This record gives sequence, structure tokens and C-alpha cells, in this order.
Amino acid sequence: MRAVTRQARRTLVRPASARHSLGVRCMGTEASSRSGLPLPTAPSKRYTAVTHPEDQASITPAVKELLDRSSAYVLPVYARPPIVLAKGKGAYVWDTQGRQYLDFSAGIAVNALGHGDEGLVEVMRTTASTLLHTSNAYHHEYAGKLAELLIKLTQAQGGLGWAPGTSQPVTNGTSGAKVFFANSGTEANEGALKIARKVGKERWAKATGKPSDDPSCDKFEIVCFERGFHGRSMGALSVTSNPKYQKPFLPLIPGVKVGPLNDTPGLERLVGEKTCAVIVEPIQGEGGINVADIEWLRALRKRCDEVGAVLIYDEIQCGLYRTGSLWAHSTIPADSHPDVVTVAKPLANGYPIGAVLMRDNIAEVMTAGTHGTTFGGSPLACALGYHVLSRLSDEAFVANIKETSGYLEERLSLLTKWFPNILHEQVRGRGFIRGLGFKNTSHPGRVVEMARERGVLLLTAGQDAVRLVPSLNIGAGEVGQAMDVVESCLSVLDSE
Repeated sequence: MRAVTRQARRTLVRPASARHSLGVRCMGTEASSRSGLPLPTAPSKRYTAVTHPEDQASITPAVKELLDRSSAYVLPVYARPPIVLAKGKGAYVWDTQGRQYLDFSAGIAVNALGHGDEGLVEVMRTTASTLLHTSNAYHHEYAGKLAELLIKLTQAQGGLGWAPGTSQPVTNGTSGAKVFFANSGTEANEGALKIARKVGKERWAKATGKPSDDPSCDKFEIVCFERGFHGRSMGALSVTSNPKYQKPFLPLIPGVKVGPLNDTPGLERLVGEKTCAVIVEPIQGEGGINVADIEWLRALRKRCDEVGAVLIYDEIQCGLYRTGSLWAHSTIPADSHPDVVTVAKPLANGYPIGAVLMRDNIAEVMTAGTHGTTFGGSPLACALGYHVLSRLSDEAFVANIKETSGYLEERLSLLTKWFPNILHEQVRGRGFIRGLGFKNTSHPGRVVEMARERGVLLLTAGQDAVRLVPSLNIGAGEVGQAMDVVESCLSVLDSE
């Protein structure tokens, strides 16, 4: 049995006096767990009382001073609770009052290696003290290494049209794909849309015999999907079809069409000859942890090929092993794969970086000066990205993700059976990107607040879901603790 499971099992069978301190109940468990770890037979009610209060009386003068300073000087675009985080280590963070929280949000699916990782800190220290920033006017040693690792892993483990097990040597100076480095997920999506627009113009020019910059070119439309989220800058916001985000900033860029996820019959009408790009999340994160059907993705790929549109998979939240595979699309047939993949969140474990991966037939339209960035792909960002990705892709690490996320799935599945009046029957997502759907749309926000007041950090997703996106090195003990708290919160709701 692998190390994390051995450690988890040791945690789960400690003496009775220590069992509850680890957040996992070993008393009255079922032996039929697929993960091999014991499962409870009834929901925990240990955390029904508030342990981390947030009412006005609980806000100390020191915390109030910090909150008041933020209110006076920081643009108020975030709705944040009245706590101030001070430090983090592993799966936990502490506020300025010394209260410990289990972080089951990982900085919104960012901190894949948790907080305060010593290996990451050492890479940051040595690289920053050697060469921090160069701009892209010059080469440095780290960008090429990280790009090579991204492409070779994609070829070996599946993605971008390559089936798992592919090995493609550099031929005629190219690996078969290229990478552009940016500073964030939003920037990666902006870059992908911009590149796809240029591809569309070039394909239109080839079909019509006219120059690509001819004003009559009509191959510029972009297709996105309901409940998708791709960022908040103007281009990315234009394909984020949520009125809450879009309405204050209308008009957005023209030529964007929106369709429902998993509607195969509607694709022919939605994606047409004027479409230059289609962007979709294989698993929608912000929109509610909604999974795209494999057959629908295959039909979408086919339709894009028919009309010459570039297919972009936004894997900013669901990619880089969060589902248990390199990409969320790594395990599906290659005839469902995209032309372009965007990635960001976990790539440098919290240091800003984004990337656009594309096949050569997409990259070939981009030449010097057609796109760029001052900070993107800096020595520090790429050195950190190389370190993080090298560790995430380790076979033992990936095996641990699968084992521990399997235990999480089992614990979540129990909730839908225990609380059928509160939760939808199906647990959403895969691996460590999970969603609990609620029948009452007022409940997700309340459960997130209740969990935080009991020492666990969660997120909402869409209108009806609680999102669970912990660090990828989370242990079974922490999973058990988080689930005990969620069970207690749902028990409180159920009793009202």
C-alpha cells in the first residue's frame, strides 16, 4: 500500500483518546469502503457548535484596525469575512488571532502543494537571488525547460490530440506543440482567444483568396457556454456568460455566441462557418462543478473541424492532476481533444503564472510581435513552475491523489444519502474538484460560512453548489476532518 494510505490508516486507527482530534471517526464504521479506509455509519455532530466566531463582538481591536485599513485603501471588489490570515503550513492556515483553519479551498484550487512548502521556498530563494526578471527581450534557462516538461508530459500522458503513451522527438526544430507563458489564467485565455482569432483570419484568407486583414473577413465569432467562467478582463469576460459579472461592463466584445453545455443537437446551429474559436471548461469550476459529457466533447471537436474553428479547453481550474490525470481531457479519446489548452492556477503553487499550450498548426500563425508580455514567463515563475510540475507528475504523487480523492468521493456520497432533503443526489466532478449541489440556493453560502466558523475553508460554485478543491497533497485525515465539519453543518441545517 502506498505511503499516503499507510499514513492515513495509521491516523485512522489511533487510540480512542486521539481519534476525534484527527477529525475521522473510526467507531461504527463500514468495512466495504473501496478505498480501504473506514467509513462512518452516521453523520458527525461533533462540530455543531461555532468554534471560530465572526460576530462583531468577536472582532478584536487589532483585527478591526487591519480591516479598517483595508476598507480605507483597497478597492472593495471582494466580499470577505472578518478574519485576517497570517500564516500557513501544509493544509492549514492561521489567522492573526491564532485560530487554525483547515484549508479545503487551496487559494481557489491554486496551492497544489499546500502552504509553506519547503522545497518551493528554496527554489524561490535561490532563483530570486540569482536572476529574478529579464523581460522577454532575452532568453533565460527556465522557460524552455518548463515548456518542454509541459509538452512531453502531455504527449506521454495524453492531451492536445496525443493519446497516452505518445513519444514525439523534436523533428525539423519543433516538438509538435508550443507554449506561451502569461501571468494568470485570465491572461492565458485572452492569449488563446487572440491566437484563435488570427487562425480564423488566416483560414478565411486561404479559403477566399483574400488577404487576412481584409475588412470583409467574417470568421471572427467566438462560442462559449452557459455557466462557464474564463476571467474578468474584457475579452475573457465576454465569454464568461454570467450576467452578474457582465452586466455592469456592457457592451463587451462583439461576435460572442452562448450555448448550453452538453447539448449535442444544438451544436450545428451554435458553431458555424463564422466561428473562429470555441472555448469550454471540461469541468466547469466557478459555474457549479458541471462536467462536460465525453460524447458531447467529441461532437464539439467534430463540429469545430467541419467549420475550421479552434477548440480551446480552459483547464485553469480542472487541469494539472486535479482530476487525477494531467489534464481533465487526458483520459478521454484523442478525437475529443482540443487544439489549445490554457492552464494557470496550480502551476507555480500560488506564484503568478499562466500558460497557453497549442499544437503546431495553431502556433504557426504567430510570429515575432504578434503577442507578448513583460512579466510572463519570468525566470522565477518558470523555475517555480518546473519544480511544482515535476513533483505533481511523480507517479507516487499521482497515485496518492487518486487514493485520497477516492476516499473523499466515498465520504461525499454518504452525504447525499444522509441529507436527501438538502442535497441533490449526484456528487459533481472528479478527483479533487468536487461539488455538492443544494436544493435550496441559499444553503451553499450558508454552509461555507458555517464551516468557516467551525475551522474549515470551503467555496461556493455557481448558484447551488459548495466547491471542494483542496491541496493535491491533502491527507485522508484532513479529508475526514473536513467531512466531519460538513456533516455537522448539514445536521444543523436539517434540524431547522
